[in-house]
Amino acid sequence: MKEYNTVIGIDLGDKKHHFCVLNESAEIEQEGAVTNSQAGLKRIFGGYEPSLIAIETGTHSNWVSSLLEKLGHTVLVANARKLRAIYSNERKCDRLDAEMLARLARSDPKLLSPITHRGDEAQTDLSVIRSRDSLVTARTQLINHVRGVVKSHGERVRLASAASFHKVAREVLPGALRPALFPVLEIIEKLTEQIKEFDRDIERLSKDKYPETELLRSVPGVGPITALCFVLTLETPERFTTSRNVPAYIGLVPERCQSGDSDPQKRITKCGSTHLRCLLVSSAQYILGVHGPDTQLRQWGERIMARGGANARKRAVVAVARKLSVILHRLWESGMLYKPFPNAPEEDALNSPTETGPERTAELTAALVAT
Repeated sequence: MKEYNTVIGIDLGDKKHHFCVLNESAEIEQEGAVTNSQAGLKRIFGGYEPSLIAIETGTHSNWVSSLLEKLGHTVLVANARKLRAIYSNERKCDRLDAEMLARLARSDPKLLSPITHRGDEAQTDLSVIRSRDSLVTARTQLINHVRGVVKSHGERVRLASAASFHKVAREVLPGALRPALFPVLEIIEKLTEQIKEFDRDIERLSKDKYPETELLRSVPGVGPITALCFVLTLETPERFTTSRNVPAYIGLVPERCQSGDSDPQKRITKCGSTHLRCLLVSSAQYILGVHGPDTQLRQWGERIMARGGANARKRAVVAVARKLSVILHRLWESGMLYKPFPNAPEEDALNSPTETGPERTAELTAALVAT
């Protein structure tokens, strides 16, 4: 990395940011605080020569890093989960956090475990999926509220899909509860209409801007939301040297705490995109469910369940989700359609919208079935 005379650490806050400037001798040249605004940041950091600036991941890190880069600086966005030297400090405060960021960046930027923010366009498109998810969560809470109130009065709302719940509930509401619950049912109905509108937007977005999602949707259990979220979260398949690195990026690989002869089995890391990880797990549950089609991936998951033990199904679901992320990335990278049984001899070797030869097909098949 290029040598910088000035290294700056900025501890981002909601109302103001604390910063620490180190000169070429690693001595503090300036400390202070700046208001959390574009004008404030431009006023302070626009006057510095191109410098190395370290910030932490957070709500404001995306736009702040973009602004600082436009001012000519090189920005390192540190992974806050990896900076134990900061969050475990017994004298932790915003001023010392900024200084620690600057000193870590000067000594070795790799100590910050820097991440790369996704582009503005992908971030904007991903907000459509997140908004839909927020509406679904709100609708679920309201449905549970209605069911709970009705049940406390000795009645029950029969089973119904979330989309038709408001219709079913209106038929069985006790008269005394109508003034209290009818407005709630109206909100549920409006939420359902808006969720359907988001579904149409996601379909249009996938078709017009991200046609590669069609390849991912060829996998049973992967719908338009999962496919689009996968593409927008990863942005480009070339960012991974191998498809097997994708599960670690999403947080579907086990943690490790190896020391000497001790190497206990741990839970998955759960780092990266929580939403994408939940969508992949939901797809895995469908693949292993009653209505899931017979595929090589399903059979592999069933063999894991057959081993038995505590939480055998949960382990199988996570394992299938992990393998599914590898398959989706490989399909995206290669341009091939999904094959339920890639080793079947009768499968067409050129089942792809792009030109591939026998050697390439064999390579892709091996990747899709690899554990």
